[in-house]
This record gives sequence, C-alpha cells and structure tokens, in this order.
Amino acid sequence: MMMWWFITTLAITAFFYNSPVYAYDNNPLQDICVAVRDSHSSVFVNGKICKDPKLATPNDFYFSGLNVSGNAAPKSGVAVKLVDVNSMPGLNTLGISVSRLDFEPLSLFPLHAHPRASALITILEGSIYVGLFVPDPANFFKSRLFSKILNPGDVFVFPKGLIHFLYNIGNKKATSLIYYNSQNPGVISIPNSIFASKPPVPDDVLAKGFQLNKIQIAQLRKKFS
Repeated sequence: MMMWWFITTLAITAFFYNSPVYAYDNNPLQDICVAVRDSHSSVFVNGKICKDPKLATPNDFYFSGLNVSGNAAPKSGVAVKLVDVNSMPGLNTLGISVSRLDFEPLSLFPLHAHPRASALITILEGSIYVGLFVPDPANFFKSRLFSKILNPGDVFVFPKGLIHFLYNIGNKKATSLIYYNSQNPGVISIPNSIFASKPPVPDDVLAKGFQLNKIQIAQLRKKFS
C-alpha cells in the first residue's frame, strides 16, 4: 500500500513539474547556462549550448536600449526591438524574453502568431486595438474574435500559437512592451508566410483556398513578397 502511495505521489509530482502550466521552455538544471555565440558549431540542441559558467560575465545578463524604439519594418509603420536569447545570452534556459513595439499613427502589426510562446502585452502610450482568434470547436471553418481597445496601463494576453493582430487606432504614436514565456518566441507573419513562401505555394492551391482568381493571387504575391 505504501509503495502504491509513493508511486502515485511521484507521478503527480512529475506531471505538474513537467506540465506546460508550470513552465514553457525547459526548466534549467543549473544556476546559469549562458548561450555560446557560435554560428559555426556542428552541434544542434533545443536551445543554445552553454558556455563554461566560470567564463560568464555581467554583460551576459544585461541589455541596454529598451528605452528607445527599434527599426521600423518596411511599409509597416511598426518598429520592433526584441530582447531574446540572441541579444541577451544569459536568457538561455530561463524561458523569458521581452520586446518593445512602437506604432506610427494608424499602423498595423498584421496577423501573426508566436509558435513557441504566449505573449503578454502592456500599453505604455497611445491606444491599441488588439484582436485574438480562437478556433470554434463546434465549427472547424469558423473562429471567435476576442478584441479590445487597450490604453496605457492595460494588459492583454495572446495564448501560444493563436493568430492575433495589433492596430494603433490613435492619431499619435503608441508604445507597448510584450513579455514572452520563451527565450526565443518566434513570429509567423500569416500573409507573408502564405504569399511569399519559398518555393511558392501553387496558384491553384491559393486560388481555391481563398476563392480568388490567379490574377488576384499574383497581386497578393507582389504585395507580400
């Protein structure tokens, strides 16, 4: 009886400590695992290779410049500055990162998703309309839109992998900080992924999928390439 109780307790403990509810990125098994900047390494791991802890420096855990905006993406009006494991190697195995987004008036961060992280946004300046698409379990071809106008001090969360967008509805610039539960959250731009893929998706597939003709598909390819 005692043995069964021990096994049951061990199984429950293992479940919670390995559950996505507990953490997303793998839990560290040591105090620090500063990422090695080695683009020529022939070893591939899920994350980054650790440097010898004795060689770690304070700069491995430091980033400066989040108080100013980054470079705006072409034609978007949205500037992004990301602090992830690539810019702060001390984040390796910690399961966190942050970005700053600056929006020109009426600019849009288009439909996208983060494949490896949920994202928590807080508004610092301006008014941003956000939208989140949640699949409808009763109808495969539909989704529910959860949307909200956010103002300074407001917080909104985008669950991992779900498509969402951010739109500055104001006539002045807007600024936000977004926190991710991954050291490398990634981003998939939905329009660009579909219409600017390499090699390209066949026209027939896109035409039937979006119920458009091939001329319209060509126009979309040109816009998003």
